[in-house]
Amino acid sequence: MDEEAAIDRLPLDLMAYIFSLVTSFTVLAQASGVCKKWRKAVNQSMARRESLSFAGWKMDDDSTSRLVHLAYNLKELDISRSRWGCHITDDGLYQIASARCVANLSSVSLWGMTAITDSGVVQLISRTSSLQHLNIGGTFITDESLFAIAERCHHLKTIGMWCCRHVTERGLLVLVNKCTKLESINLWGTRVPVDCFIALLTISPALQIKPIELLLNAQNPPQLLHAV
Repeated sequence: MDEEAAIDRLPLDLMAYIFSLVTSFTVLAQASGVCKKWRKAVNQSMARRESLSFAGWKMDDDSTSRLVHLAYNLKELDISRSRWGCHITDDGLYQIASARCVANLSSVSLWGMTAITDSGVVQLISRTSSLQHLNIGGTFITDESLFAIAERCHHLKTIGMWCCRHVTERGLLVLVNKCTKLESINLWGTRVPVDCFIALLTISPALQIKPIELLLNAQNPPQLLHAV
C-alpha cells in the first residue's frame, strides 16, 4: 500500500487555511476534484474569504455564483469585466443575489458588465443591507437601478457610474437625496448637464463629484455671453 501523502495527514482546518492562500480559481477547482477531503477543505477555505475578485478570470454565471455561495463571510465582491471576458449576465446576478453573504457585502464592483441590465442589478441590490461602495460604471443601467440603490443602500459612501449614459438628472437627485452618507460619486462620461451637478451640491455640499472638472464646472458655471 502506498504511503499516505504528507498533505493528506494534515488536519482539515490547516488544509483549508493553505487553500485560502491560493488565488487561482483553476487550481482550486482542480484541488476540489482530488478527493472528498480536499473538496471539503477547498469549500472551507472559500467560507473564510472576505474578499473575492474575478477580474482577470474567464468566468460565467454558474461558476461565479457557485464560488460566491461558498463564501459565507464575503464582504468585498469584484466581478469587473476584464480582457479575458468575464461573461456575467442578469441570470448570474439573480443567482448571486440568493447567496448567504450578500446581505453583509460592503463593496461590490460590476464595472464594465455590459451584459447586465437594471433587472439583475435591482435584484442584487434588493438583497443588500450593508453596501458602502458600489461601482456600476461602464454598464447600461438606467434610473431604475438608481431608484433601487436609493431605497436600499442607506450606508452607501461611494458610487462609480463612469460612462453610464442612460442615467438622468432625476435618478441622480433621488440617489443623493436618500443616500445621506454618500461622500463621492464618479459621473465621468455621463450625459447629465452642469445644472444637475449644482443641484447635487445643493443637496449635499460636501459631496465629491468626480472627475474634478465636473465639480469645478458646477461650482463655477460659465457666464452667459452677451452680444455686443
